[in-house]
Amino acid sequence: MRITYWIPVLFLFFPIVKSTAQQKKYVIHTVAFYNFENLFDTINDPATFDEEWTPTGLQRWTFDKYEKKLGNLARVLSEIGSAENTDLPTFIGGCEIENRSVLEDLVKQPKLIEKDYGIIHFDSPDKRGIDVALLFQKKKFQPTSYSNIPLYIYKESGNTSESKASFEEKTDDELQISTKNYRVYTRDQLLVTGFLDGEEINIIVNHWPSRSGGEKKSSPFREAAGALNRKIIDSLQRINPNAKVITLGDLNDGPYNKSVKIGLGAKAKKAEVLPFGIYNPFEEMAKKGFGTIAFRDAWDVFDQIMVSETLLQSDYSSFRYWKAGIYNKSFLIQTSGQYKGYPLRHSNTEIGFSDHFPVYIYLIKEKK
Repeated sequence: MRITYWIPVLFLFFPIVKSTAQQKKYVIHTVAFYNFENLFDTINDPATFDEEWTPTGLQRWTFDKYEKKLGNLARVLSEIGSAENTDLPTFIGGCEIENRSVLEDLVKQPKLIEKDYGIIHFDSPDKRGIDVALLFQKKKFQPTSYSNIPLYIYKESGNTSESKASFEEKTDDELQISTKNYRVYTRDQLLVTGFLDGEEINIIVNHWPSRSGGEKKSSPFREAAGALNRKIIDSLQRINPNAKVITLGDLNDGPYNKSVKIGLGAKAKKAEVLPFGIYNPFEEMAKKGFGTIAFRDAWDVFDQIMVSETLLQSDYSSFRYWKAGIYNKSFLIQTSGQYKGYPLRHSNTEIGFSDHFPVYIYLIKEKK
């Protein structure tokens, strides 16, 4: 994987020098997403399959380990996008979250508590009990509505154990299939609408179905997730043709897969994005060899943030997309062993960070 670092060019705002030598100043907000990888508390919830993440479970998940995990995540979240914005992210989308309680513990960590993050979270039907959520700085963003939108997908009737017998990729995130109606239980999509410095913004947080059972067999589930995402965006645009939409998450697919390219209709180049279209800055990164997750020494960009065409326009009197990045600092990378060079995840001997690198974009607006 190629690792590069953005060159610092601004802090809370940056100048653009025009031919008249007059400088303009811009407000900047960071929008981030991070797969928290198994952010479980130590308490056994009888309604979910979380026994592994308890003191007596396979992971021997103690309170001390949990506290270390929270501190590690807080460190990462406090530094995402800091090269060009010294403030912490205004928005943080997350996934692999057991419940609201772990988020309440996370936002109270010393590196985050001063920003007074709000939490939007719903319990989803995922059988492991992992959910998506949005954290936001209360002083900058005021939510007006939020809802969890379920993804209804079904496996063809038959032997529901087939997926377990045909794994092509190692994953903790096995698809859970009902033996009654063959529904595949997965995460809801979280839609949040509110005002950022007086402007309405819509954010969708995603964690699409895993590749449990193999990429090809499970692809229709993620294609359905992409189609649902597109349906949500279409509904927002019907209400307001000028709606500004950000969709982000761990998609378990790369930017070039059908779920993103066809289901969502995302484009790799700004010039290709038509009105009501979606731009995906992470497709070009994937083509250049960047990655957010590794498997068998192959890198892919499962974690993505995409924006609607309304955030690409050249009039900076309101918020627009500026640029995107993958946060892959050296302390997040495994330095030895079989997985040298991979994201530094949790193991029985070390409390790491995550098996994913986080991603981010910047929104900017001309300062009045």
